[in-house]
Amino acid sequence: MEAAVTLDPARLVIAALVGLALLLVLIIKFKIHAMISILIGAVAIGLIAGMPFGDIVTAVDDGIGNTLKGIALLVGLGSMFGAILEVSGGAQTLAVTMVNKFGDKKAAWALGITGLVIAMPVFFDAGLIILIPLAFSLAKRTNRSSLFYVIPLLAGLAVGHAFIPPTPGPVLVATMLGVDLGWVILVGIFCGIFAMIVAGPLWGFFCGKKYDVAIPEHVAGREDFDESKLPGFGTVVGIILIPLALIVLKSLAGVVPALSGVQDVLSFLGQPFMALLIATVAAMFLLGTRHGYSLAELEKIMTKSLEPAGLILLVTACGGVLRYVLQYSGLGDVIGNAVSSARLPLVVVAFLVAALVRICVGSATVAMTMAAGIVASMPGIAEFSPMYLACVTAAVAGGATVCSHFNDSGFWLVKSLVGLDEKTTLKTWTIMETLVGGTGFVVALIISFFV
Repeated sequence: MEAAVTLDPARLVIAALVGLALLLVLIIKFKIHAMISILIGAVAIGLIAGMPFGDIVTAVDDGIGNTLKGIALLVGLGSMFGAILEVSGGAQTLAVTMVNKFGDKKAAWALGITGLVIAMPVFFDAGLIILIPLAFSLAKRTNRSSLFYVIPLLAGLAVGHAFIPPTPGPVLVATMLGVDLGWVILVGIFCGIFAMIVAGPLWGFFCGKKYDVAIPEHVAGREDFDESKLPGFGTVVGIILIPLALIVLKSLAGVVPALSGVQDVLSFLGQPFMALLIATVAAMFLLGTRHGYSLAELEKIMTKSLEPAGLILLVTACGGVLRYVLQYSGLGDVIGNAVSSARLPLVVVAFLVAALVRICVGSATVAMTMAAGIVASMPGIAEFSPMYLACVTAAVAGGATVCSHFNDSGFWLVKSLVGLDEKTTLKTWTIMETLVGGTGFVVALIISFFV
């Protein structure tokens, strides 16, 4: 759909500024839920810009429908998959095995890698709560500051949560931009590896030297993991790799001649919903029923996991509304022309928009949603190559990660779990998040120069 009437560009810009300011004020000052705030801001933009009522209604309908049809199944299946991995002990298996392989001296690297892998199917908060006892156990065993091990774990979790599908953030951005998830995974892994190294073991080593943080008293006497009760390492890794491998093979099948004979099969199995469905069913039986859970118990676990998924989907849907209001009003053309005249690469614009929203609002989900909506509304976005759009997706993820501070729930979760004061949390966690987002963005920008 195109804008039914040609609206005044100056009025469009004013409408956007007022609507976005209203959105931020509602979230920051009045603590109105992000879903309601985004929806009010989007409708306000349409009304102030002078859009016909019918066009605003169409933008709302299209925004919700077109956004959810691309991610609803993925978020739901990903939540179920992560829940099974969590309750079965699969996350602990991966962490304990990696630490044992690397040894105490290189355990920080093991925790960073483990966090990166675990955060793809498991929500950040859950992954942190599951794995942080292992970081504390290592700190107790080596008599070092807990930050030696906590920071690399946090960095890995932040990277996996921000850059690599099937975690919801990059799935949302990729859906709005119309880019194949296979390319997003490939670029995200490349950006994530560098971000994890810089923000994890390297920054963690500095923090561990500078800040002597003891492990919390309530975990000091806790026993270590009973490794005999955990599922097998190979089984856990194999199940986690199922969706990633199938989605990447689908993308490669169209460009690698050797795979042309099975392109149709790989295209079907590599559809994100199909790849996640296969992985979830495999997890149900290989990690669930094999380790003592009945199908009825698994049903309850999987149903419970959908509660946070519903919130994510609603916020995301309202972000889709914002995108379509911007597009149908013609503001996307205005923004696109402004970006063109400024001669800034789209990757840089995507990062800056996401970072500004992140700093103001605190929520990475809201930052990704708004940045993706603004970028997706620009004209000619579909003309960019899939690899370039994957770099834009990574840039949005990077911007939505930087500068976690007092308005971010993750800031307070880390402060509480690790036992830090606010000042130390700002000097460690906040800088770590900025290193994750900034490094990922720089790598994505470098890649974009070659594609």
